[in-house]
Amino acid sequence: MTAPSDLIPVNVITGFLGSGKTTLLRKLLVSDLAGETAVLINEFGEIGIDHLLVKEVAPDAVLLKSGCVCCSIRGDLKGALVQLFSRRQKGDIPCFRRVILETTGLADPAPIFATIVADLMLRHHFRLGPIITVIDAFNASLQEGLHPEWTAQVTSADRLILAKSDLVPAEACEKLRSRLKVLNPAAPIAMNSAVENGDLSLLTAGLHDPRPDIEVERWIRNFGTDQSPNGPIDDKRHEGHRHAEHADVNAFCLTFDRQINWVAFGLWLSMLLNRHGRDVLRVKGILNLSGTRYPIAIHGVQHLVHPPVHLTAWPDDDRRSRIVFIVRGIQPAAVERSFAAFVGI
Repeated sequence: MTAPSDLIPVNVITGFLGSGKTTLLRKLLVSDLAGETAVLINEFGEIGIDHLLVKEVAPDAVLLKSGCVCCSIRGDLKGALVQLFSRRQKGDIPCFRRVILETTGLADPAPIFATIVADLMLRHHFRLGPIITVIDAFNASLQEGLHPEWTAQVTSADRLILAKSDLVPAEACEKLRSRLKVLNPAAPIAMNSAVENGDLSLLTAGLHDPRPDIEVERWIRNFGTDQSPNGPIDDKRHEGHRHAEHADVNAFCLTFDRQINWVAFGLWLSMLLNRHGRDVLRVKGILNLSGTRYPIAIHGVQHLVHPPVHLTAWPDDDRRSRIVFIVRGIQPAAVERSFAAFVGI
């Protein structure tokens, strides 16, 4: 099996129609990524134009003037990735070091996550990189109310970019930032400058970077640090959870002092996702397991959980287990009671 550090990251750029995904992609392609990147553009329907805005692209992979390889997806994602890797191995195209996938604006990122994480063939060569969601600040409120895909894109994100913020008043922009922090408290929010500058740091952080503990620390740090925690169900079990709510989408963080049995936790999480997988929009966490010196990081979207990452150090002096959930229509207290009853915390 290929070492995680040798796998090719598939970085996903998503966002609703007209949000600015292609603008971000174009900026990235004229940066220092030139010659090291394969670009996949997944368009809705038989005829698309986004690839024409990047450069001239044919259905098969071609070399852009920047040195990057680009193609549009006319079949499934697995087929496109397998073809790219095969042509890379044969020397037909340059030896790219990363893939950037720009999704259609109507995409739910969960199937992309499932394809890369669950497919045995792809897992030998690829890994999931950060999911970047571009938000149209001008139309965000309308899109949120009308399109469930918008919410799926926001809650799946590792990074959020607030584009077109110059088109809305500062007060409205700040209100939108607050709403995004409620929907996805663990994702840092960047502004227009990240798009305009083609910020490469958007693609570099992740669980398989040399220091995944830094990424875990960012999760915890960015989860609602300015929110007041709710009282615990039972002070003897743990310190309780921080909790934010928006419509039927809840974001909350469970924190536990005692070490956790990995087998019991795995069974509990599998049962939870089997029953409520479509409504568990995101789960991230760092677990202090029984019999281990260092923690593991978990990361999942809907029904699927990424293989756990064994960290070689704690991100800070806090040795508690912390699990961030973003759910739809599920009460945090119910998740907490289920966890306590099943895992015995």
